[in-house]
Amino acid sequence: MSPPADAFDDFRAVFEADPDGVLVVNAQGRVVLANGAASDLLGYSREALQDLTVEDLVPANAAPRHAALRHAYADAPKSRPMGTDLDLSARRADGSEVMVEIALSPLHSFGHDYVVASLRGIGAYPRVKRALQRARYNEFAVRLGRVAVDTLDPDELLQRMPAAVQEALEVDAVAVFLLTPGRLELRVASSSGVPAALASGTVYANRPDTLLGYVVAQRAPLIVADLACEQRFAAPAWLLESGAKSCIAVPLIDRGRIIGVLGAWSRPQRKFGDDELAFLESLASLLSTSLQRAQAESQLRHSQRLETVGQLTGGVAHDFNNLLTVILGNLQLLADQPECETHPLSRQLVAAAARAGQRGAELTGKLLAFSRRQSLAPEPVDPVAMLQSLADMLRRSLGENICVVAQTPAHCAHCLADALQLESALLNVAVNARDAMPRGGTLMLRCGVGAAPETEIDGPQSVPSALDGQPAAPQARPWVWLSLHDDGVGMTPEVLDRAFEPFFTTKEAGRGTGLGLSTVYGFVKQSHGHIAIDSAPGAGTTVTLYFPAIDEPAAADAAAPAGATRQAPLCAGLRVLLVEDDDDVRRVAQSFLRSLGCEAVACSDAGAALAELAQGQPFELLFSDIRLGAGIDGHELAQRALALQPGIAVLLSSGYSRHLEGGRDGQPLPWPMLKKPYDREALARAIAAALPARRA
Repeated sequence: MSPPADAFDDFRAVFEADPDGVLVVNAQGRVVLANGAASDLLGYSREALQDLTVEDLVPANAAPRHAALRHAYADAPKSRPMGTDLDLSARRADGSEVMVEIALSPLHSFGHDYVVASLRGIGAYPRVKRALQRARYNEFAVRLGRVAVDTLDPDELLQRMPAAVQEALEVDAVAVFLLTPGRLELRVASSSGVPAALASGTVYANRPDTLLGYVVAQRAPLIVADLACEQRFAAPAWLLESGAKSCIAVPLIDRGRIIGVLGAWSRPQRKFGDDELAFLESLASLLSTSLQRAQAESQLRHSQRLETVGQLTGGVAHDFNNLLTVILGNLQLLADQPECETHPLSRQLVAAAARAGQRGAELTGKLLAFSRRQSLAPEPVDPVAMLQSLADMLRRSLGENICVVAQTPAHCAHCLADALQLESALLNVAVNARDAMPRGGTLMLRCGVGAAPETEIDGPQSVPSALDGQPAAPQARPWVWLSLHDDGVGMTPEVLDRAFEPFFTTKEAGRGTGLGLSTVYGFVKQSHGHIAIDSAPGAGTTVTLYFPAIDEPAAADAAAPAGATRQAPLCAGLRVLLVEDDDDVRRVAQSFLRSLGCEAVACSDAGAALAELAQGQPFELLFSDIRLGAGIDGHELAQRALALQPGIAVLLSSGYSRHLEGGRDGQPLPWPMLKKPYDREALARAIAAALPARRA
C-alpha cells in the first residue's frame, strides 16, 4: 500500500532546503521522493528519479553487492552519518560517476518503512579535487614513462608528450622547444594545439627579454597568470594573437645544462599551481633523460666506430711506411747511379716518383694522426698569439670574399699542445670553413678558458657552456678552448655524424681526401683534449678544440741541451748492427749505411742480433726497427745489447709513431728515434745524434 499523496507534504520544504541530495527509498529499493539537489547531483529530473531503483544509481559493477547490503540494512536499520572512510560513487544519468558521501536514516511513516539517503558530492571539495588532479597527472606521467621505456626512442616520446600534457592540463596548446646548436634560438621540436604556422621547425630568439629566453636565462620554471600584464619580458605577439591569457613553462635540463623549454598556454585565464608545476617538471626530467640516454648511446657507437677505424688505419699506416721506405730508398739509390745522373729523362722520372712517394708519406702521416699514432712534442702554447698569427695568414690565403675576424681576449691561459700540429689542425678547419662559404662570408676565431664538454665527445655535440655564457659545471682542471665559426652552408645531421670518419667527404672528386677533420680529431684526442662540432643546414659550423690549461710558462733556458745543436761527423768504418725484419727495408737500410761509409752487419730478428753481440765482436751502433715480429722488440733488444756491450750507441726506427713516443712504461727513452719512411740524409742525421749520446 502506497503512502497517501500528502504524506510528505510537511517535509517538502525541508527536502528542498537541504543542500545535500536527499532520496527517500521504499522497502523495495525504489526511489519515491527526491529533492532538487539530488536531481542536480545525479543528472536526472525528479520524475525520472522516482522511476529508478537504488541499484540503477550505483556503478554497474557494484549493483549486485549493493542489493545484498540494502537487504542487510533493512534487517537492522540504524542511522549512519557521513564522513566514513568508504570510497563510494554514484552513477549519473549520462553514465559518468561522481564520488559521494552517503548518510542513511530509517524512517517509519504511515505503517511503511523507508530509508532516507543523503548524498553529498565530494568531488568539489578542494582537497579531493587536488588529490584527483594529482592522480590524473600521475597517470599521464606513468603512461609517458612507459613510452620512454618501451620504445627506447626519444623522438617517439618527444612527439607524444605535447598531446598528453595538453589533455592532462586541459590547456589549449603545448610545445617542446629545443635550443639550436649555436644556442641563439629555440626551435619547435614538437607541439599540440599549436597553429600550423607555428608548428614544428619554427625558431624563436633565445634572448632574456623573450618568454622562452627568460626561462633559459633564469634556469627556473615560469608561471604567468595574465600575459597582458607581464612586465618581466615581452609576451610573444603570436601568443597574444592566439588569445592565450595564461602560460606555464619549465626548462629541460640535461646534466645541469639547459637544452630547451617545455611550455603550455591557456586561452581562459587560469591559475597554474604547484601540482601543475610538479607535473611538468617530472615530464621535463623524463624527456631530458631520454634525450641524454640516446645521445650517450650514439656517442658510444660513434666512438667505438672511430676507435676501430683508428686501429685499422694505424696498422695499415705502419705497413705502408715500410713500403714507402723501400720505394723512396731505392729511388734515392737509383738517383745515385751514374746512368741516371747522365740521363736527363731518368732523373726526371726518378724525381717525379720520389715526389709521389713523399705525398704518400704525407697521406700516411694523416692516417697516423687520425689513429692517434703520430709523434707529438707538446709545449706551452699561447692561444691568443696563435689565433692572431693564424688570422693574419688566413686573410692572405683564403681570398678577399672571406672576412677573417680574431675575437680574442687580451690575455688567455696557455695550453699544452704540439704547436705545429695545432696550427695544422686549425688550418684544416679553416680550409673546410672556406669551402663551406663558396659565396664568401665571415670566419670567426675565438679562444678562452672554460669547462670541457660534459661527456667525452667523439662525435657531433653542441658547444658547451663555456661558449654560451651558461655557468660552467665544476671541473677538476681548467681547459683552454679555441674555436672557428663560419656562417656557411652548415652540415646535415647525417653529414655531422660522419664528419670525423677518414676518407668521408662531401666535396666533389679531386677536391679533398676526406682526412681533414679526421686528422684534427686524432690530434686532439692524442693530446688528451676534446673536440666539439656545432652545425645545422643554413646555420654555419663551429668547431671547438679543448686542451688542458697550464700555468704560465717560465722563460725558456737559452742554453740548448748537450748535443742538440752539434752533430758529430760519421766516422768511416763505423760498425753498425742493423736489425730489420722486412727484407726489402733491410736491404735499403744496409745500402744507405754502406754509402755513408759504415760497416753494416744485417740481421732479420732480435735472436740473430743477440748472437752477433754475444760473439764479442764490438759494434759502435745498434740500428733496429722496433717491431721485430713475435718475441723481443726493439726496446728490449736495446736493453740487452747495452748489457752485452755497454758502450754501444742505440738508434731505433718505426713507421708506427706510437712506438716513437717512449718505452713500454710511457717514459722517454735515452736514445734517438728515426721515423719511417726515411732517406739517407735523415738516417745520417739520426746516427750523428745517436753517437754523441753514446759518448755522453
